[in-house]
Amino acid sequence: QVQLVESGGGSVTAGGSLTLSCASSGVDFNLRCMAWFRQAPGNEREGVATISRYGVTSYIDSVKGRSTITRDTAKDTLSLQMNNLKPEDTAMYYCAAGTLYRPCGGSVLNDVAYWGQGTQVTVSS
Repeated sequence: QVQLVESGGGSVTAGGSLTLSCASSGVDFNLRCMAWFRQAPGNEREGVATISRYGVTSYIDSVKGRSTITRDTAKDTLSLQMNNLKPEDTAMYYCAAGTLYRPCGGSVLNDVAYWGQGTQVTVSS
């Protein structure tokens, strides 16, 4: 059974930090591109960052320099550390797994095979 379970969301003030985690099971974690997406109320879901099977990372411009995506291949866990958070970072954050063996293709994973249920991040000014 495939599972992607996010945790670590919460409410912080602007300038604060959060680290999101995604525990995976049943997805052959080490063989897939992994990614984080987010969706703010009234907006479409947007890609935030990707990390390839080989650890190569890519970020959208709005989070570049403030966020770090990592993967722990021993624990099949994906993380997203976010620093200097801004109110515009407020959104539901989702973990995603790409299709088996397919490359990430950039900072936005277009080939999502599995989604997590999301974790809420709220940043107040």
